[in-house]
Amino acid sequence: MDKLVADIHTHTIASGHAYGTIREMAQAAAEKHLQILGISEHAPGIPGTVDPFYFRNLEIIPRDLYGVHIIHGCEINVLNDGTLSLEQEYIDMLDYAIVGIHCQCYEDQGREKNTQNLIKCMQNEKVHFVSHPDDDHTPLNYKELVQAAKETHVALEVNNSSLIKKDRRLNCIENYKTMLHYCKQYHVPIIISSDAHDPSYVGRFNLAVDLIESQNFNKDLVLNVNAKKLMDFIYD
Repeated sequence: MDKLVADIHTHTIASGHAYGTIREMAQAAAEKHLQILGISEHAPGIPGTVDPFYFRNLEIIPRDLYGVHIIHGCEINVLNDGTLSLEQEYIDMLDYAIVGIHCQCYEDQGREKNTQNLIKCMQNEKVHFVSHPDDDHTPLNYKELVQAAKETHVALEVNNSSLIKKDRRLNCIENYKTMLHYCKQYHVPIIISSDAHDPSYVGRFNLAVDLIESQNFNKDLVLNVNAKKLMDFIYD
């Protein structure tokens, strides 16, 4: 696979359980020769994360740090009623939103209801990515998810951090293989992310890349092999 040029799912110290500043994360991205870094702090629902007011002031952050283009996102939680854990007035201040299910603020409702709740959140126009859809503690219907991703212009993530801690992400490898099968079938793009919570993990994609290559996945469906392809996807 071609070298990946962007990491759009990362967290700084502002998320409450991560350990680098924006500049430390950007410097790490520059050292990995990334062109784009997305900072995507956790939304309300995760203990210790930022107050939504944080997102009001993103415009003061330089768009270029150490030669890396900075874009601003948020990893927003899917709630049990199928709503997002961040209000729209703050979502509107982002370049993009990621949605994901986290056990800290979501109780499993079974495969079909979990899938319906996630798909409902994907319909927000700022949502362009789904984070780590891989854990059978909150199982998903992957055919329905992939079909919905195609309809809503959303890319599904292969999360390197999940593969590092696969003992905590139930059946994550098999779930990714199933998801990738349907992404190939329906021609749905994916994003490969580090989910870095420390500068040392920025741009760390090795396990995700190995998995994708083992499935003979079409590299043209990987958004972050090309900066223009990724930016066009976010801003289209």
